Amino acid sequence: MRPTEALQAAAGYLKRHPEELVRAARNALDLRFGVPVAALRWLAGQAKGRKAPKDIEIEAVPPGLRASATVDLMGNSVRASAIVVIERVCLTPDELRFEIRLRDVTLEILQAAPDSPVATLLLSGALDLSKPGNLVNFMPKKPPILVEAEGDRIVLDLRKHPKLANARAEKIIGLVTSLVSVRAIESDWDHLELELETLPDGVVEAVYAVRRMTER
Repeated sequence: MRPTEALQAAAGYLKRHPEELVRAARNALDLRFGVPVAALRWLAGQAKGRKAPKDIEIEAVPPGLRASATVDLMGNSVRASAIVVIERVCLTPDELRFEIRLRDVTLEILQAAPDSPVATLLLSGALDLSKPGNLVNFMPKKPPILVEAEGDRIVLDLRKHPKLANARAEKIIGLVTSLVSVRAIESDWDHLELELETLPDGVVEAVYAVRRMTER
């Protein structure tokens, strides 16, 4: 997706929904930022590629979001759905941590691969989908950002992504998190609301972060 396409889509949405500007101005006073669920649907629809999720649906189920998509699961076409609740957020120079609860998880086989153990388990109902974290622990290759998984709780730390393991990324993350952080993320019926915090570690740390960013 090109940046110009995103800007054009955002401009078109604001033209159709001018009330969003009033809402944004009001929320700014309370250090909140609301992302329309419609915008999340549009972004999800931009996913391309042979292995990208298909037929993505997103709806608000306060305080979380229900996400549904058709995905490829080890060669099987599966319709997956879950309510995602972001229970806790911790954004610092050292971690970008999101603690997530997955509820009402469903996995429906649309087309099974021949002799697939996964399809057999799903069709038999033998998998306990109420504890998706336990199932994640059986993944043969877990992504580096996955730091904990148990029951319906999954913890991700985006700071552990290999692309962020360099000095420049470290400086940018340090600068941004010293200026503004996210205290909580939850939905209402139309928006995903981010509760912000400015200068979370104080003015002095923010000044140091700016200096580090300008150092060569």
